[in-house]
Amino acid sequence: MGKPTGFIEYQRLSEASIPPAERVKNFKEFLLHLTDDEAKVQGARCMDCGIPFCQSGCPVNNIIPDFNDLVFRQNWREALDTLHSTNNFPEFTGRVCPAPCEAACTLTINNDAVGIKSIEHAIIDKGWEMGWVTPQPPKHKTGKRVAVVGSGPAGLAVAQQLARVGHDVMVFEKSDRVGGLLRYGIPDFKLEKTHIDRRVAQMEAEGVKFRVSQHIGAVGENGIPASALMADFDAVVLSGGAEWPRDLPVPGRELEGIHFAMDFLPAQNKVVAGDKVTDQIMATGKHVVVIGGGDTGSDCVGTSNRHGAASITQFELMPQPPTQENKPLVWPYWPVKLRTSSSHEEGCERDWSIATKKFVGSNGKVEKLIAAKVEWKDGKMQEVAGSEFEMKANLVLLAMGFMAPIQQGLLEQFAALGVEKDARGNVKAGTEETYLDQANGSAEGFAAYQTANPKIFAAGDMRRGQSLVVWAIREGRQCARSVDLYLMGTSQLPR
Repeated sequence: MGKPTGFIEYQRLSEASIPPAERVKNFKEFLLHLTDDEAKVQGARCMDCGIPFCQSGCPVNNIIPDFNDLVFRQNWREALDTLHSTNNFPEFTGRVCPAPCEAACTLTINNDAVGIKSIEHAIIDKGWEMGWVTPQPPKHKTGKRVAVVGSGPAGLAVAQQLARVGHDVMVFEKSDRVGGLLRYGIPDFKLEKTHIDRRVAQMEAEGVKFRVSQHIGAVGENGIPASALMADFDAVVLSGGAEWPRDLPVPGRELEGIHFAMDFLPAQNKVVAGDKVTDQIMATGKHVVVIGGGDTGSDCVGTSNRHGAASITQFELMPQPPTQENKPLVWPYWPVKLRTSSSHEEGCERDWSIATKKFVGSNGKVEKLIAAKVEWKDGKMQEVAGSEFEMKANLVLLAMGFMAPIQQGLLEQFAALGVEKDARGNVKAGTEETYLDQANGSAEGFAAYQTANPKIFAAGDMRRGQSLVVWAIREGRQCARSVDLYLMGTSQLPR
């Protein structure tokens, strides 16, 4: 490394941010990327540790020590090329990834991890500012046509990789804009949608065609049967999301004012985009209760703060995690510990080990909920005697995770074409390369991301279940290689 003693001399510097009182006035991003000099110092903190566990901790296997060193030397263009060699969309991960790479950093054993995510953020923003991110159209066309169903991070990664090796790629998106969860799940204050738009423009220049408001498997004006894709394309990739939300079937669930998080968040994104949304769910002046302690729940908190909620409370069923992980036990793996998001800093009461027992209201509208403390004994959850309480609630947002992809429509039609599902309801497809005829070097049995129908592949949340953007990009890149190998018998794409 360029500065072998940097980790001793310099402290971690977090990205600057707009104060909570100011940033809740709008839906703009509030994190500011590091300056060139700040990024240089943070790059200098990367140790010459011998075995960079950060790379294995990163799902896309970013070559982290290399781009850290390049930033330290202020060789930004090469740093960008290094980052892009493993990650198609670092502007997404540099903003919304939880950074498992930092949890795996060797320095974090007894110090603060290298600020890998902030350095990645600085590199890609510099790349766009300098005009270095340009289309990479293929030199030759293969004549093969590929349909990609779903335009989230997995679908975008599949499409870009396949287009760059010469295939004609068409992406089908059921919503009115490209981006999937990036567009209509993640709030603008975490990821402004201009980042998606300019990637889409780049991909269109590379030959990718996008078809929005095209719902594969649906019946009606915008519906397209799965059989049509099979007839028109040489390969089909299923890269939709896991959109089946976990419900809370307790008395009073039918009352007005109780909604899934994904009925609440997308509408606000549409409003920010300039759309007129009728009957938008608003938290303004309401006592909001968010049930679920994950990232989606946090996004509900941040959005409710910007609406001007009267109060916001977030409940989590599981016990409160420790404030500090047991590093000798868990490193380099992702630790379970208490995490406070930027949305929590803006204003929110949190409580753990809480089970909601019922909702109560009048005139068909929710007014309060009844809940109780729970504890875990012998692996079973039970209510703590005498802990029942009630809380005012005019708006309840259910953010308890997602079960699987929506089963009706698309999956039903592809099931008729031989696509199988796993025990959790996801599309069944393996991630390993297998060859039926290894002696003769045949790729006939190649099976990575391939379903039981060899023409159909699956990647991202639709295959693995609810997960991270960075995992979706990884699966999309690896799936693209499998599709290319299936179509051409060989592939130069990285796995």
